[in-house]
Amino acid sequence: MTERKRFLAVAVAAATLTASVGVVSANHIRIETTPPPATVVVPVPAPTQTVQADEIRAGVVRANVIYANKIEADEVRGAVHQTRGVKVKDSQGKIKAPEVVASVIYADEISANTVDADTIYVRELDRR
Repeated sequence: MTERKRFLAVAVAAATLTASVGVVSANHIRIETTPPPATVVVPVPAPTQTVQADEIRAGVVRANVIYANKIEADEVRGAVHQTRGVKVKDSQGKIKAPEVVASVIYADEISANTVDADTIYVRELDRR
């Protein structure tokens, strides 16, 4: 073969190789993303509407409104208003629980670590 024919053969081979590389597609490669973990929704039971008790002893007492004659607590959260006194009708006796939650609480005495309410009406408030 002459040099010219070799050069043409190499040029044609290089052109064919370059053209085939440009045409090659990567349909065998897939990029998959992992969807974010599903959010788990745990339903929270609705609190009892109204609790009326002579005495409540709990770790946490929560309500929208609390009416009490005496509250002893380490921490009191909410707007506190002093009142002359609360008369508890149809009381449910004494309640002792880790947590008491209601919309409205009427109690003669509340003893808790934390009392949390939007509005608290109390005659005597003792913070420990």
